[in-house]
Amino acid sequence: MNRAYIGLSFILLVFFSCAQKENIPLVSSPFTSYVNPFIGTDGKGNTYPGAAIPFGMIQLSPDNGRNGWDWISGYFYPDTIIAGFSHLHLSGTGAGDLYDISFLPVSGKLKKAKLDDINKQETVYSRFSHDKEKASPGYYQVFLDDYDVNVELTVTERTGLQKYTFEKGNAGVRLHLGYTRNWDSITESYAKVVNDSTIIGCRHSVGWARDQKVYFAAVFSTPFSYQLSNDGEKIEGDSINGKDILLALSFSEKEVMVKTGISSVSTKNAMLNLTSEQHGFDFELVRQNAQDRWENALQRIKVQASPDNLTQFYTAMYHSMLAPTLFSDVNGEYKGTDGKIWQSEKHARYSTYSLWDTYRALHPWLTIAAPEKVEGLLYSMLQFYDENKLLPVWNMQGSETNMMMGYHAVPVLADAILKGFPVDVEKAYEAMKASAMQDEFGIKEYKELGYVPFENGGWNVSKTLEYAFDDWCIAQIAKHLGKEEDYKYFLQRAANYRNHFDAETGFFRAKSADNNWKDNFDPLAYHPEDYCEANAWQYYWYVPQNIEDLIQLTGGADSFEKKLDEMFKLQQSSEENPEWISGYIGQYVHGNEPSHHVPYLYQYIGAGQKTQQRVRQIMDELYTTQANGLAGNEDCGQMSAWYLYSALGFYPVNPADGKYILGSPEVDAASIQLANGKSFQIKANNQSAENIYVKAVSLNGKKLDDFFIMHEQIMAGGELIFEMSKEH
Repeated sequence: MNRAYIGLSFILLVFFSCAQKENIPLVSSPFTSYVNPFIGTDGKGNTYPGAAIPFGMIQLSPDNGRNGWDWISGYFYPDTIIAGFSHLHLSGTGAGDLYDISFLPVSGKLKKAKLDDINKQETVYSRFSHDKEKASPGYYQVFLDDYDVNVELTVTERTGLQKYTFEKGNAGVRLHLGYTRNWDSITESYAKVVNDSTIIGCRHSVGWARDQKVYFAAVFSTPFSYQLSNDGEKIEGDSINGKDILLALSFSEKEVMVKTGISSVSTKNAMLNLTSEQHGFDFELVRQNAQDRWENALQRIKVQASPDNLTQFYTAMYHSMLAPTLFSDVNGEYKGTDGKIWQSEKHARYSTYSLWDTYRALHPWLTIAAPEKVEGLLYSMLQFYDENKLLPVWNMQGSETNMMMGYHAVPVLADAILKGFPVDVEKAYEAMKASAMQDEFGIKEYKELGYVPFENGGWNVSKTLEYAFDDWCIAQIAKHLGKEEDYKYFLQRAANYRNHFDAETGFFRAKSADNNWKDNFDPLAYHPEDYCEANAWQYYWYVPQNIEDLIQLTGGADSFEKKLDEMFKLQQSSEENPEWISGYIGQYVHGNEPSHHVPYLYQYIGAGQKTQQRVRQIMDELYTTQANGLAGNEDCGQMSAWYLYSALGFYPVNPADGKYILGSPEVDAASIQLANGKSFQIKANNQSAENIYVKAVSLNGKKLDDFFIMHEQIMAGGELIFEMSKEH
């Protein structure tokens, strides 16, 4: 720890503890008023502004109708058109899919154009203005200028509710099942008009989610007449099959509502979800219930902070609870990754696990901020193992995408097990070993050689480093279970990062199967064949299981500090970096996950003031309250989890050892209501934009001489006080 931490006297610390513990001025409800769902919808964030509830199945949100990186979530803030409101979206990912079951209210002459070079046909759309648009947790509203219709959206767990108010009559609604955008491509769809207010159907597609099936049941508040068409050709009758299905509906009323249930199993289940979660057409009741769900989730942590920081904090909390997403129906059924229908009994089944991103901070964060969800999320991982014989890598919509790398369900399970969350530990351990002992993804060579050789293909260095961390986690669970031989085996594998260390260049470097270094090494270059969405500089620090050994490999504390300094000062070598290289300070790239723990490494060498300076710089410069307020992909909550931890003053460098490394809190005070009925208080005395350095820390009135606190110390309740200063 930085010696400056112990500069104040014990008596002063006790005084602050006693005098301020009982009277922390914190924000009060409604906490939802501090959330801005538009943050992240511009720039690199790739978030959506539409309606959802915490960890819900439905993400009912507008789509601009275009393809490309900026429209991965369906909506890009600088755009000026809307082509539909669909029920499934991804929050801040680096790949585009979903946009299923899309409705668009229209009136009069249709506005349409060919919006890009991917969709061959013209797209029907309307212009809109942000002046006539707003969003809050569980609610979205926009006015479609070309059709003079006001649109409002809200949701339950498994259903969406839309309210259309047509100012000039001539009410129409287009239900288009044929849209294909970004990675999504429709293979088959069908629809049936059940009566004059009900439609059922299904959309089958392939893309990032293989063999995706979304069944739906939609019920309107008022009768309609209809026209069916497929690929522009009108179809007679009350049912239709095809790849480009459109249902054009007409209404005599000026106010039309439609409630829609979805399911991965059947239209029967979609209707069951709908009738179980919505009764009648009470839009305000559904909206209020959605807001209440968010209010209850957000109020677990009360903070005192500047207006901007309040918005950043509670919007980050909001984003941290959009994924994983509910996948099982009200009767527990869902489509498994094997294509069969499974039954989830003990807990609901969840999907959308962006594990390469979220194991680092989001899942540890949920053990504090949403502990009631953790058991179900773990249970879903083990259900996935039952279906797939391996743990999930990047699971969504009843499909394994195998996006990114590693077996990072392992640290999520290990962290929760070691924190005492209820889980079948023997089964979890069996699943961990199955993923670690498979032969795919370079793991066969990794087991044989102790590293992934470059002949194996992409990301070989990154794979070795991340496999080694996962192996360390398995070793801890083996030790927990008394499996001594397994413990030794996986602990040995946890040191495999050393096999890529090149003492001559001072970096982790690609090598061949016959143990020769790869030629033409450039630590500044982005070579996807060797490093995953990063370069050698960014992956140098990825040994979270043994930072002390990394310090020694670097040449000791002084050399380690100098190399960290160089990391933040050495400029990027190109102005045309890949999309995921954003939000950088020198070679530090906050817009992508491999760098997230790096600012906290100064603490391991007694240079805590540099951790404090860098984390405050990142929070100040790379998080804002604007639509482009995220420096990189939100990645299903990881970007927000980094902020949440850091704003409170600590971060899990190793996300499975229960240890939180201290930083520099950006909030003035916080109160965390724990699941065990206790509370954990945080105070940052004299905290300000100038007073970013920590002169001393106390825990429950006692000086803290370590540079970290443990998870069990938080769970015990109490008070953590930071004494802040302008000088370090």
